[in-house]
Amino acid sequence: MNKSELTAALAAKTGLAKKDAEKALNAVVDVITETLTAGDKVQIVGFGSFEVKERPARTARNPRTGEEIEIEASKAPVFKAGKALKTTVNG
Repeated sequence: MNKSELTAALAAKTGLAKKDAEKALNAVVDVITETLTAGDKVQIVGFGSFEVKERPARTARNPRTGEEIEIEASKAPVFKAGKALKTTVNG
């Protein structure tokens, strides 16, 4: 499912116009993005949580040449599914 399909499903489920559903979806995505950028965690009970994990700098090896390269430290957004979501998906 892509974003436009999600918007259409959201509109059908809530009775909102597609334009309003798209605004709501964009707002949710924006708020989650802003919260993660600020270094905070977003928890939606029954669904899951979004947070930022720190990846330390490390040394890796280029598989073609065998040359060692340095990979800089970075931050990665991660999603952890909640128990209710896992239970529902697993039937």
